Amino acid sequence: MGLPAEKLGRRATYADYAAVPEHKSAQLVNGVLHVFPRPAPPHVLVASDLGADLSGPFRRGRGGPGGWHIIDEPELHFGPADDEDILAPDIAGWRIERMPVLPRTAYFTLAPDWVCEVLSPSTEKVDRIDKMPIYARERVKHVWLVHPIRQTIEVFTLNADGFWVMTGMHAGNVRVRIPPFDAIELDLGLLWPVIEGGPPTEDEAG
Repeated sequence: MGLPAEKLGRRATYADYAAVPEHKSAQLVNGVLHVFPRPAPPHVLVASDLGADLSGPFRRGRGGPGGWHIIDEPELHFGPADDEDILAPDIAGWRIERMPVLPRTAYFTLAPDWVCEVLSPSTEKVDRIDKMPIYARERVKHVWLVHPIRQTIEVFTLNADGFWVMTGMHAGNVRVRIPPFDAIELDLGLLWPVIEGGPPTEDEAG
């Protein structure tokens, strides 16, 4: 759900974003305040497991090269304070060489090197249509769009001209190496949730 500028009578601001109740999640994109229900268990489990799979080898260097900060649901602030975009991807990663120390603020202004969005019916349009151009503008190099119900990962890489190129699509129970984390193999068969009563519908997925 988005609250457009014409309904507010103005562009949404950080004050509008901060006023959203804690049991909701919110993002401020192109002057529109988007308010969503908290994600359903399949979404949460996939994001949690994928973050854990990457954190060991890439943040701690256990079984992998290290060299990354891998952070769940970081708050990203892009643009001037009076007209900023506030995004909260499910997972994001910064190469330590670009961000050797973490900011003291509760948010990040340095764009990540990699972003992962776990899609659900309530967020897919915003994640796919509205936020991807902002990530390109901020020169994020890699984006993964993960769909827990369709059991797919779409892989996008930013080209030299600042446009997204789809460089991979992985589906089902396969073992894959996906940039920028292709130093390890991911077993997608362990990533997809098993739900009592069978796979959830897209509506149930949040």
